[in-house]
Amino acid sequence: MIHFDVFTLFPDMFRSPLEGSILGRAQGEGRLCVALHDIRDYAPDKHHVTDEPPYGGGGGMVMKAEPIFNAVEAVLAEPPAGGAGFRIGDGAEGLVPVVLLTPQGRLFSQEIAAQMARQRRLALICGRYEGVDERVRQYLATDELSIGDYVLTGGELAAMVVIDAVTRLLPGALGDPTAAARDSHARGLLEGPHYTRPRVFRGWEVPEVLLSGDHAAVARWRREQALRRTLERRPDLLEDAALTAEDRAFLEELCQERGKREDGSVEEHRGREDRSLGESVELEDRPAH
Repeated sequence: MIHFDVFTLFPDMFRSPLEGSILGRAQGEGRLCVALHDIRDYAPDKHHVTDEPPYGGGGGMVMKAEPIFNAVEAVLAEPPAGGAGFRIGDGAEGLVPVVLLTPQGRLFSQEIAAQMARQRRLALICGRYEGVDERVRQYLATDELSIGDYVLTGGELAAMVVIDAVTRLLPGALGDPTAAARDSHARGLLEGPHYTRPRVFRGWEVPEVLLSGDHAAVARWRREQALRRTLERRPDLLEDAALTAEDRAFLEELCQERGKREDGSVEEHRGREDRSLGESVELEDRPAH
């Protein structure tokens, strides 16, 4: 089982996503535990203030360091139900990674999700407003993650993405034990297309190979479609993908086909330009009326 401690100013945001589908089932089966901790509860003043204007001026508010430190240190000092004590650290035995969700963090990936899925306990800090006091980043967080090059209202949605991606990789979390290994990015490639009934929809037919019953041919078609889609949409992924000699030969064929199409498009464009130029010359040669 993996245990997530989520530190947030808005714990209610998590309740519905955590109750449904795979996450809800994983919790019910004891594979996943998510504990939500309201940072306000750990603010030392009677008004539970968790943010203040930034030193040096500027717009927005900054989350105070003290309530965040208080919350993380108090919670991680207590073991989850039936577990042993933990300390803040990098994920080694008995040490809990403390992850700050921030647009300045390293980009979350399937590889990082797989690394996190091997942990027993993880702490996620959800930033808000203009961000957190820098001392949280320097002296409390052991890692910083971003889910993309864009800015959200807070780290709560990013935390949900991390929890979902990690949970899918837990043994038994999915109905099909091989499903996670076939997902896009799981093997360095985008996943190929899928089809289901009806066989023909508005004149669009399912590829015949998927109806053939030839499992080897289906597997080969799916692999080729994954390679094709990755080359077309995310060619950067191919640099690190585990490719066989057969994969490389197929990609070379695709590149040659693409080169021929591009050459044909260039020739067609040149032909249109030549025709247009000829028409212009013809017009210029006509006598004026």
